[in-house]
Amino acid sequence: MNNEKQKKRFSVAITTPTYQNTIKNALQDPNRVRRFISSITSAVSVNPSLQDCEVETILAGALLGESLNLSPSPQLGQYYLVPFNAKSKNENGESVIIKKAQFILGYKGYIQLAIRSGQYKKINVIELKEGELESFNPLNEEIKCCLIKDYDIRESVDTEGYYAMFEYINGFVKAMYWSKEKMEKYADKNSPAFSLSIYKKIQAGEIPEKEMWKYSSYWYKNFDDMAKKTMLRQLISKWGVMSIELQNAIENDNELLEDIDFNQDINKTESFIEDKNKVINNKSSEETEKISFEDLK
Repeated sequence: MNNEKQKKRFSVAITTPTYQNTIKNALQDPNRVRRFISSITSAVSVNPSLQDCEVETILAGALLGESLNLSPSPQLGQYYLVPFNAKSKNENGESVIIKKAQFILGYKGYIQLAIRSGQYKKINVIELKEGELESFNPLNEEIKCCLIKDYDIRESVDTEGYYAMFEYINGFVKAMYWSKEKMEKYADKNSPAFSLSIYKKIQAGEIPEKEMWKYSSYWYKNFDDMAKKTMLRQLISKWGVMSIELQNAIENDNELLEDIDFNQDINKTESFIEDKNKVINNKSSEETEKISFEDLK
C-alpha cells in the first residue's frame, strides 16, 4: 500500500465516529479536540513511515502525549511517535508483519515536565565533544571543561560523552557524566531494538540507505538525543522530584507496544486526563502533588 493511500487512510479514520468519540471523551474541550486532531494529522503527514502504522497505535501514543500537554511537533522534540515492526496474524491465521507507533519521550519533554513541577532552579543536559572535557570528579560531582566556541566546528566534532545536572530551588545539586562508550553499552544492553554492532556499521557507512528501513530505533536515527534523554531519566528517577505527569511519562516511555491492549491504553489515558483535570480545577499549580522516586517503588 503506497504512502498516499496510507496517509488518506489515517486522515479518514481519525474523522470516523469511533475515533472522534474516543478523542472527545478524552479531551472534552472542543477547541482542544480540534487542535489535537490538527497537530497529530500534521505529524503523521510529514512522516512516511508513520503513515504505515495502525491508526489505534498512533492515537494511543498521541493521546498519551496530549495528556502530558506535550507537542508531537518534530521541531519541538518533546515526544515522538516512532514506527516499529510487530508480528501479527491475518484473517487466514498467517503470520504477518505490521507497523505500530511507539510513544517515545524526547529529552526536551523531560525538561519541560521537570520545569512544570516548580522544584527545579536549573536543569541541563549536553553532549560533550572530543577535547572539551578536562575532568569530572564523581565524588563531589564537579566538572571542568572548555567548550568549542565555534558552533559549526563544534557540530562537526565527534561526541565524547554526556553531562546532566539539576539544582533544586532549595539548593540541592546533582550531576552525572557518562562517556559515549558507556552510553553505547547501556543502549546495547537495555534497548531490544538497538544493536551496537549495527550502529557502528551505520556510522561507518557500511549499511546501504535502502536497508535503513530495517532499523527503526531512534537510537540509530539520533543517538545523542536518546543519550541525553537517558541521562535525564537516570538523574531524575534516582534523585529528582517527580510530578504525577513525569511519573506517568516515565512509566509509559518507550514501552514494547506488542504487549499493550490499545483500547485499554486509550482508556487509561482518558482516565489520566480526567483525573488531571480534576486536580487543575481544585488546586492551583503550586499545590499540585509531588512524589519522589522512592514513593514509586
